Amino acid sequence: MTETPVPHRSGFACLVGRPNAGKSTLTNALVGQKVAITSGRPQTTRHTVRGIVHRPDAQLVLVDTPGLHRPRTLLGERLNDLVRDTLSEVDVVGFCLPSDQKVGPGDRFIAEQLAQLGRRTPVVAIATKADLVGKQRLAEHLLAVSELGEWADIVPVSAESGYQVDVVEQVLVQHLPEGPALYPEGELTDEPEAVMVAELVREAALEGVRDELPHSLAVVVDEIVPRETGAGETPMLDVRVNLFVERDSQKAIVIGRGGSRLREVGTTARRGIEALLGSRVYLDLHVKVAKDWQRDPKQLGRLGF
Repeated sequence: MTETPVPHRSGFACLVGRPNAGKSTLTNALVGQKVAITSGRPQTTRHTVRGIVHRPDAQLVLVDTPGLHRPRTLLGERLNDLVRDTLSEVDVVGFCLPSDQKVGPGDRFIAEQLAQLGRRTPVVAIATKADLVGKQRLAEHLLAVSELGEWADIVPVSAESGYQVDVVEQVLVQHLPEGPALYPEGELTDEPEAVMVAELVREAALEGVRDELPHSLAVVVDEIVPRETGAGETPMLDVRVNLFVERDSQKAIVIGRGGSRLREVGTTARRGIEALLGSRVYLDLHVKVAKDWQRDPKQLGRLGF
C-alpha cells in the first residue's frame, strides 16, 4: 500500500487581543526569531507585522496587530480600523487572553467583534502567559474563556517557556487551506528594513520610562545609507532616525540628563539593528516634538498612520 501524501497548507493567521496580551511575544516564539517588538507597555505594536513559519507540510504567515481597544484618540481609531481590515483577510484568528489576568470588559469587547466574523473565519482562543499561574488558576481561566464565545479550539501556551508553542502552531496550521508556499524558504518577515529599524529603536526607547510615553512616541527612519569607506575599512551604514513625542516634557524624558538616556537607547537599538542588517551601524538619533500628533490627521499621515 502506498501512503497518501500529506497536503501542503498555506495561509494567514491573525493574532488579536487587548493590549499587552502577549501577541508579539507569541509571534516571535512561533517564528523562532524576533520579528515583532515586545514591551511591558500597552499598545506597543503600531502596525501589522508578518512573521513566517516554514514547515515541510505548511507555511503559516502570522499577522501581528495592535491591540483592539476602545479608542480615545484618532490614532486609536485608526489602529482599530487596521485590526478589523486584517481580520477580514485572514484564514484563521488567534484570540490571545492572558492567563494571569481575569477575563474582563476588554476581552468581551473583542469577543463581540470576533462574533461578527460568523463561521467564515475560525477563531482559536489562546490562553497566553500560562507559565505565570498555577494549574487551578489556569483551569479557571480556560473555563472563563470557553464561556466567552464559540471557539474552534482553546489552547493554553507560554511563549516565554515554550510550553505548547508547537501545539498552537499545529492548531493554526490545521485551519489553513491547502496551497503552495506564499514566501521563499528562509524568509521570516516581509516588513521593510526601515520599518524593522524604527521598531527596534522604539522598543529600546520604551524600556523603563513613565507610563504616558508609549502612546506619545513615534519613530521614523530618515535614511539608511552606506558610508564611504577606504580600501580595507570595514563597511558601515549610517542610520538616521527621528523620535517624535507630543510635549517638551516627554522630549526631556527620552533624552535624559545630559543625553544619558538617549545614549542608552542608541546602544541597545544599535545591537539589534546591526544583527538585522548584518553590518556595522552608526546610529544617529534625534528627538523632536510634534504637538498632539495622535489627534492631528495631517501629522498622523506624515508619521505613517
